[in-house]
Amino acid sequence: MLTVKHSKKLAIISFIVIFIFSLCMPFLSAKAASDDSLQQIKDKKQLVVGLSADYPPYEFHQTVKGKDEIVGFDISIAQKIADDMGVKLSIKEMGFDSLLGALKTGKIDLIISGMSPTPERLKEVDFSDPYMAVEQEIVIRKTDKDKLKSTNDFSGTKVGAQKQTTQEELAQKELTGSTVTSLQKVPDLILNLKNNKIDAVVLEGPVAEAYASQDDTLTISDAKFINGGKETSVAMEKGATTLKDQVNHSIKEIKDKKLLKDYQKEANELMFQKSNFFSQYGSYFLKGTLYTIVLAAIGVFCGAIFGALLALMKLAKTRWLRWPATWYIEFVRGTPLLVQIFIVFFGTQVFGLNLSAFISGCIALSLNSAAYVAEIIRAGITAVNKGQTEAARSLGMTQNQAMRFIILPQAIKNILPALGNEFVTVIKESSIVSVIGVGELMFMTGVVQGTSFKPFVPLIITSLIYFVLTFSLSRLLGIAERRFKTSD
Repeated sequence: MLTVKHSKKLAIISFIVIFIFSLCMPFLSAKAASDDSLQQIKDKKQLVVGLSADYPPYEFHQTVKGKDEIVGFDISIAQKIADDMGVKLSIKEMGFDSLLGALKTGKIDLIISGMSPTPERLKEVDFSDPYMAVEQEIVIRKTDKDKLKSTNDFSGTKVGAQKQTTQEELAQKELTGSTVTSLQKVPDLILNLKNNKIDAVVLEGPVAEAYASQDDTLTISDAKFINGGKETSVAMEKGATTLKDQVNHSIKEIKDKKLLKDYQKEANELMFQKSNFFSQYGSYFLKGTLYTIVLAAIGVFCGAIFGALLALMKLAKTRWLRWPATWYIEFVRGTPLLVQIFIVFFGTQVFGLNLSAFISGCIALSLNSAAYVAEIIRAGITAVNKGQTEAARSLGMTQNQAMRFIILPQAIKNILPALGNEFVTVIKESSIVSVIGVGELMFMTGVVQGTSFKPFVPLIITSLIYFVLTFSLSRLLGIAERRFKTSD
């Protein structure tokens, strides 16, 4: 039981807490009332919109007057909102499942990417009034049209849907008995469907019609969802009331003036323009290859320098140097590169560093490569006979001179094949940074897949490019190895 003395103390503490809270309430209310989300955009004179440009006719890449541009009716809506604000529109492209994270960390101001409000998303972000209502459709192979007529017919089938979307949730709830396969990109789902890996793909009506019209082997099932209706809205940061009011004003004007029909017509014309495949998409592969080479070069160069430093730290006699290096190497080698990329891209925003996707990708690749290079170099140094160090010291060399002139040259000669393998690995692993919107080769492959409605051909071209890059590097390293052997 509480004594009188304890009761008085508790009462005094409660009074103080209530008093402080009552003093803070006006300031908290004033902060909530004085939302400056719209003013911040106007001050920087730029509206940053995030999207995943592999979703025609919503948003997709297309060559317009010889120049690569992101087009679609979502882009027209974004441009309308930016014009009404009197600011410049900036598009940030990334994987669909990275958009919410980018919005919450301040990388982007709005998401306009065919996204609809769901109870889970409403807990994290706010949504505008809907600007379009669509029905969900099921794309199947034409040979299965008579077999898959209703939602009950999909029991025992494999159904594909884009990860973290309304379609994924709908497939799980209404196509009972089916196994849902969730992938990040729509072209990958279509490729799986065409190769009999899955039996159907749930897509929004306009997207489903686009793919069915461009491929004679595909069609749209007669099956209809009970809750297949979907309203598409603009997502923004929680509590951004002034920004939300401005966006709703633009959407109301789009509806009142019936501008969406014109936006959709323009998107369809761009989507179905025809020309030679390589003349239309060759620049995408070239740009992606250049990005891949630059990413790999930076990752390898910075990784080698940092890795050498880590190797020397791990070999140091001082534990304050040895322990941090050991912990770092074990952490990086024990976590996926994808996680490290997300940590750099989103985590740096917490510290006020608004790094671009390209810089974040370079940093993540460098830090990852450094851990593996460190172990390679350490193994090479320890493999050199200790007598070499003793001989160097007996000649009057210092410890640093012995390491620099005697040990390291022999170690590098021994580890060159392993370093070469690491360089090749970095070239291939650079494809992972596509998830945050870096336009490297694999990212551009997805762009071409979505724009051309050819899921397989771009993959063949990309595989050949990767082979040429890695094979050429292997040959160059082979020449270097032979020259080292000649020097012996």
